[in-house]
Formats: sequence, structure tokens, C-alpha cells
Amino acid sequence: MRLGRYIVRRLVLLIPQLFGISLITFMLIHLIPGDPAYTIAGSLATEETIKNIQHRMALDQPLPVQYVLYLERLSHGDLGDSYVAGRAVKDDLVERVPATLELITISFLLAVLIAVPLGVLLAMRGGGVAERAVMGYGLLAGAIPDFWLALLLAFVFYFQLQWLPAPIGQLDIAVSPPPFVTGMLLVDSILAGDGEALWSHLGHLVLPVVTLTLLYAAPILKMTRSSMQSVLSSGFIRYSRAAGLPNGVVMRYALRNALSPVVTLVGVLYSILLSGAVLVEQVYGWGGAGQYAVQSILNSDYLAIQGFVLVAGAFALLVYLVVDIVHILVDPRIQH
Repeated sequence: MRLGRYIVRRLVLLIPQLFGISLITFMLIHLIPGDPAYTIAGSLATEETIKNIQHRMALDQPLPVQYVLYLERLSHGDLGDSYVAGRAVKDDLVERVPATLELITISFLLAVLIAVPLGVLLAMRGGGVAERAVMGYGLLAGAIPDFWLALLLAFVFYFQLQWLPAPIGQLDIAVSPPPFVTGMLLVDSILAGDGEALWSHLGHLVLPVVTLTLLYAAPILKMTRSSMQSVLSSGFIRYSRAAGLPNGVVMRYALRNALSPVVTLVGVLYSILLSGAVLVEQVYGWGGAGQYAVQSILNSDYLAIQGFVLVAGAFALLVYLVVDIVHILVDPRIQH
């Protein structure tokens, strides 16, 4: 019952938090140089044409008036229309966000499945060549830019070895996408029983997933190892062993106590990756939300940028809520 009340309270708090995100985003975006009216009108447009476009889009109004108009649309679930594409921003995001969620979710599941057991194993054994190699990998992964690793993997495995398909999106050019259900091609291909699309999509998933997994497994691995070592050296673990508890029971207690900071780190990394995978999406032409955000910024497409940031902010807040719930389940001593 207490957990249920906590979840309801946090969900209610999402409203003022999203309002704050929308206000800050609106003000910052309007500091970006450029005017979407010029982009829409084209380089040969007259000044009168540009002014007509600005008036139609309310860009000639003071910023407070523009923000009130934006909130009015937002209260009806309307994120506005893209200035450049002329499509509803909500429709664009519905098409593109699932592709990014699929990519980052698969990458993070692999990162956690690899990093957590390896971190626990290193903490138990300690020292040696393996630990030095892992620490070197952690430092290297933290120093390598994500777009550079993406370009390197594409160069080696596509251009040189020809083992994987070209980095041109989520499917081969000749393959038709399955009917839209979830927006995640892996799921939609399975639901449609489309083996050709499934196989093609799996091939295109390999490089971006490997890129993100290699980069984000490193901090999870280091955090797991550090947290596990700290717990294993604590007094209650030494007492448990002295009391004669089986090693499996002791390790279960240790792992449960060590998971709290790992869960926090995984949640933070996962929440920021919706917008943080921008450059990886660009390299592989993924067509997800990150690539959409970059194109919107380049075109000074205010409503598209605001819509993306609002969705990314709501996603981050929901992930933090899930992280807090997992904390309570892992360690009931935590009180909210």
C-alpha cells in the first residue's frame, strides 16, 4: 500500500516537472540562431512572404504569447506541426521513438548481462591480469567518442570484411518493412511472421548494438566491481562467514546490497540514451528519435525540437521512477 501511494505521488509530480521542462526548453530553443520562416520560404522568398509565414506561425508574437499558445496546444495532446515537414510532431515521434527504444533497450540488456556477472566475478577474485585488463577497457571505453567507434566498426565489418550490411538504416533497401504495430521492427517482424524483414533487421542491428554495448558496459562493469568489493569487505559479510553461513547465501546477501548503486547507474545511463545515441544513429542512418532531433535543430524546427525534448524528459522521469521502485524492492529499508 505504501509503495502504491508513493507511485501515485510521483506520477502526480510529473505534471509540474514536465511544465518546467517545457518552459526551459522553449526559452533555450528560441536562443538558437535562425528563423524557421526563412527555411520554409526558401532563399528566393521576398521579405513580405517571410513576414506572412512568421505571422501565420505566430513567430512575430512576443515569446510569452508564443509559449501560452504552445501550452494551449499541449494541453490537448497536440505537439504542433513540424515547420519543415508539415507533419504532426506527435506522428513523427510515434514513428521514430520506438526505433530508438528498441536500439538502446537491446544494447543495455546486453551491457547489463555482460557487465554485472563479470563485475561480480572480478570483485570475488580480485587482482591479477583480468582486473588490469578490465580497468584498461573501462578507461578506453570512457575515452573513445561514440561516433568514432561507430565509424570504425562500420569501416572494418562492412567496408573491409563485408560481413555485415551497409549502415543505411534498419532494413536493406530491397526489403519491405512489416506492418506497423509497435514501431520496433524486431517485434513487428516477428508478429507479422516476416522472416526476410527479421533477418535483414537483425543484420542491421549488430553494429549499432555492439557500439553502444561496448561503450556503456564499461561504467556498469566498474560500478558493479567497486560496489561488490565494498560490500564483500564490510563487517556483516565477515560476520556471516564467521557464523558459518554457506558461501552461496553470503554471496546472495552481498549481491543484493551491492545492486543499489548499479541500479542507479543503469537507470541514469538508460534514461539519457534516448537522446544520447544521436551520433550513433547518424552514423548508421537509423532513423530514430535522435536523428530526428538533429535534423530539427539544423532546420530551426522549434516545435519538433520541443516535442522531442518533452518526450525525452518524460521518458527520463519515468525511468527514474522505475529505478526508485526497484531500489525499494531490492532494499526494503529505503523509506520514501
